[in-house]
Amino acid sequence: MIKKNSNKSGTGVKVLAQHIHMSVFKARRVIEQIRGRSYEETLMILEFMPYRASYPILKLVYSAAANARHNMGLNEADLIITKAEVNGGPIMKRVRPQARGRSSPIKRPTCHITIVLEDIYKL
Repeated sequence: MIKKNSNKSGTGVKVLAQHIHMSVFKARRVIEQIRGRSYEETLMILEFMPYRASYPILKLVYSAAANARHNMGLNEADLIITKAEVNGGPIMKRVRPQARGRSSPIKRPTCHITIVLEDIYKL
């Protein structure tokens, strides 16, 4: 689920993706690489990263840039990622059958990803 709303300052766009089926640590490894970079540089980094977490983050950055262009009239070339964070979501708990009538738990983690894009000239 993706929630989109404008930032409090009025010059940026905030995008939130909730319940992404991924560990927080795996998503943070990718997010730390793009924090503080420009939009175009972020796209190049995410397209060539070998991690599975880069695809939902790439979709989120595309969505934030499209919102900035369409809703606020900002130029995509002037956008910079000012805030990017990953928070833990609910953990889905499942049970896997084991030998001798026992069971072992399976924990499927989820995370919430937040990205804020702002215009570099209005900072």
